[in-house]
Amino acid sequence: MNIRSYLVAGTLLLTATTNQASAQDETDALRFSYLQPQGTARSMAIGGALGALGGDFTSLSVNPAGIGVYRRSEFTFTPSIKVNNINGTYLGTQADDSRTRFTVNNLGVVFTNRPEGKRYERAKWKSVSFGIGVNRLADFNQNYTYGGRMNINPNDNNSSSGAEVFSIDANLFPGDVSNADASGTPAYLGYQSYLLDSLNGNFFPVTFNTSAVNQQRSVVQRGGISEMAISLGGNYEEKLMLGATLGIQSLRYNREITYQESDATNNANNYFDNFSYRETLDIRGSGLNLKLGMIYKPIDAIRIGAAIHTPTLYNLKDELNKSLTTNTENFKNELGVGGSSVTRVDAPLNVYEYTLVTPWRAVLSAAGVFGKYGFISVDYEYVDYASARFTFEGADRSLQNDINQSIRNTYTGASNLRLGLEGRIDQIALRVGFGYYGSPYKNANFNADRIDISAGIGFRTDNWFIDLAFINSQSEVREQPYTLNPQTAGYANVIVPTATLKNSFNNAALTFGVRF
Repeated sequence: MNIRSYLVAGTLLLTATTNQASAQDETDALRFSYLQPQGTARSMAIGGALGALGGDFTSLSVNPAGIGVYRRSEFTFTPSIKVNNINGTYLGTQADDSRTRFTVNNLGVVFTNRPEGKRYERAKWKSVSFGIGVNRLADFNQNYTYGGRMNINPNDNNSSSGAEVFSIDANLFPGDVSNADASGTPAYLGYQSYLLDSLNGNFFPVTFNTSAVNQQRSVVQRGGISEMAISLGGNYEEKLMLGATLGIQSLRYNREITYQESDATNNANNYFDNFSYRETLDIRGSGLNLKLGMIYKPIDAIRIGAAIHTPTLYNLKDELNKSLTTNTENFKNELGVGGSSVTRVDAPLNVYEYTLVTPWRAVLSAAGVFGKYGFISVDYEYVDYASARFTFEGADRSLQNDINQSIRNTYTGASNLRLGLEGRIDQIALRVGFGYYGSPYKNANFNADRIDISAGIGFRTDNWFIDLAFINSQSEVREQPYTLNPQTAGYANVIVPTATLKNSFNNAALTFGVRF
């Protein structure tokens, strides 16, 4: 059999390159930097465009000067239901998957001290407020699946197998195939599970013995990012609002990946029936950042806001489990090993700690307030996704530099635009919103911009209020089920198919609020 040369240089496992920092890459840097604030129902209904409005607990995580708009103390609580549906297209085949989840978007309280009567007229600071609570900043809960039929011809650059990830690693590091100290590497997993055969000292996958395979990748993700906002701000002479927020972020991300290939020819004598690679990753950690903001009112009807968010410094801990299960028919008998045709190899639990610095953000805002009749508001946000970076310890410093360079090569700065409108009739408020979030990718072929459409209604009295909101987010991303490094000999022109994932994210929220 003629096979590609595997003799030199680099590959990526289905999600990993080494056994040390195996879960940290540019994809994780983006995932934990790409925020979708999901606070109160009012903020959701107007598309999150409250940077110049304030007076809402979500503003503490957007423009903390919004706390200076409060005139009374307030408590808010926002439960929500999220439904995520993803349509995956791969090799001309479509598959749908969905996930429904109940979460709490917001829980917070603001205490406001405001002088009364003549004291108010004499005071320069018209109010001072302190707020503490939690806002949901990102939600990772989603399921998706895609798959299709791939023809196998080692001499055809339009065909490939995910099993080649394991054979490339075995040819790069042949000493790992039987080294128990390397039991988490692709080379060891592939060889010990009999997914790999050898010819003239080179390794190749047994999937090359068939002419076609069915490929499928399934992903189940859970978790999110919540921020405890501790804020202080005030109102100076009804013209200038200033505020600061210390953000303490809690991150949890759990992902289960299953990648499978099966013989599409139903040939029971070609040494390959199927293989299944399974990976479970759990990431937990906490982060810290600071937000500073101002809102200026040149006249009562106009508000102008600006805020800066420092990078968030995360301390993270990964726990990674990997296993490879194969059915190689009579291949083991051919080798004289015997036993079941099914072999499972488990990698040892890999625990790793590291730090991540996410990008800084800048927000500029403006709003027109039409007295008791409503408002229109707009936010512009700039995020430099290319500035995210990892820090590893000890021997992994060289890998750290490679990944950080990959972040700079892959991502760019992105502009986000949010627009909100509210109209009031007595105690009832009707709201609509729009959001556009620019793609973080340099390569236009991986465009991943997002559009949000939202609406809501609210009822307010002097002492309590209730708000209802619905938001739909539409986005499209592309990913490959496995990566074969084009710098590897023989792989410069190999094309790994790309899946298109169309994501529809729906979020309905209800806020209960009390003023005191």
